[in-house]
Amino acid sequence: MAIGIGFALWHLFVSRSLPWLGIVIALLPELLFFVRLFLHPVARISHNLYGLLVAAAIGASFSLIVPSSSSVPFVLSLLVGIGGGSLYIFWYSRLDRPENDQLVVGQSLPRFTVMDADGKAIVSDTFKGRPLLLLFFRGNWCPLCMAQIWEVAPQYRALDARGVRVALFSPQSHENTRTLAQRFDVPMEFYTDSSNSAARALKINHDDGLPEGLQVLGYDSDTVFPTVIMADAGGRIVFADLTDNYRVRLKPDVFFRVLDRSYCIAILYNHISCLKLENNLKDSLMRLSRNQYQRVIYTQLQIARNDQ
Repeated sequence: MAIGIGFALWHLFVSRSLPWLGIVIALLPELLFFVRLFLHPVARISHNLYGLLVAAAIGASFSLIVPSSSSVPFVLSLLVGIGGGSLYIFWYSRLDRPENDQLVVGQSLPRFTVMDADGKAIVSDTFKGRPLLLLFFRGNWCPLCMAQIWEVAPQYRALDARGVRVALFSPQSHENTRTLAQRFDVPMEFYTDSSNSAARALKINHDDGLPEGLQVLGYDSDTVFPTVIMADAGGRIVFADLTDNYRVRLKPDVFFRVLDRSYCIAILYNHISCLKLENNLKDSLMRLSRNQYQRVIYTQLQIARNDQ
């Protein structure tokens, strides 16, 4: 992309041929997008990035409309700008997740084993006893994963005050995990899933999901799909986010909505009306997705009936 822009600028400077400006118009927004993504990562970006495609279309149209003895500027704008941008947005960014029957709301969290910072094996059963937030991320190399963790960190104390245990998992090396953990001044728990065994148990493993070339930095080709799971103190899943686009991650306020919703469900268990909740809690519940709310309420009530 940078080479294409440089090539176009060189032709524009040497030949004074305006159609080459179309390549710059088509590719510059895409280049700036990736530069910003790595220099100032954010946890979520538009699903479809129509702005990049519109810029590419304008650039290609400019190269076509302006008189020229060569069709190369138009072809490059079309192939690299529109074609390359479309492949990134609608193919590369999409996560081809298989059907997951392990992370279903209402089911118990599958048993798995990971390694702590000291290399000690930790079985997931030890997480029971407190509400749990599990965040599976691909590694330090992923700018959106890092942005998501940096969003979670400021919420740690509020989550801890509500009894939530925050644990983060990645298939990267212990060294990379320790390096990451040292960046934060809150005691979030970082674990290594070096063999991807936990990811396989949860059916969130992404075989050969590492971008080509990063293997030289010590990362394994097999990685994990970005995933967020919340479970209650008994290890029963109350929420799972299986994003199908690596550029779109949950906002941290969703965690608190889930906690509020779980509180409402607990009240329902005791046959107390949700109308007795405080106004601010009712407002939080009203902002939930109706489908998500109804699904969880129904599932949890079924569980309550079965447990009685």
